[in-house]
Amino acid sequence: MSGTHVLDSLLALTQVLQADQERELDRRGLTVPRTHLLWVLFHGGPATQVQLSEALGVTPRHITTLVDALDATGLARREPHPTDRRAVLVHLTERGTTLMQAMDAEHDELGAALVAGLDPDTVEALTRGLDHVRGRLEELIAAHERAQREREDTA
Repeated sequence: MSGTHVLDSLLALTQVLQADQERELDRRGLTVPRTHLLWVLFHGGPATQVQLSEALGVTPRHITTLVDALDATGLARREPHPTDRRAVLVHLTERGTTLMQAMDAEHDELGAALVAGLDPDTVEALTRGLDHVRGRLEELIAAHERAQREREDTA
């Protein structure tokens, strides 16, 4: 199997996963950015908006908009920070926690279904291979971005 075939397979998988994700989130009235914020809160616990901004790699203003929307739908809420009068913590509501528990269970079920029928050694090799490809892609993207910046700096 060539590198081009691997890339083509990954691109096809990306399209299938993205379409499925969009359908499932739309069914729940969610967007990818809102879900990402909920996922961070679900797995990391309450956080300040600054922490959420850093975790999601978006501007503080964008976090404010996302939290406002999640608050309006009853999935998250702001509460005063217990030790910093200037900060607030964003928490999942009970409804948000219930939703994320369901989504987390579905995530686990899909992961198990994807490797059903493969022996443990094959799953381990697949995981190592995908981790390698992801790492290489991250390295190649970073190198490309550095080269772009260098070209722009010399222009």
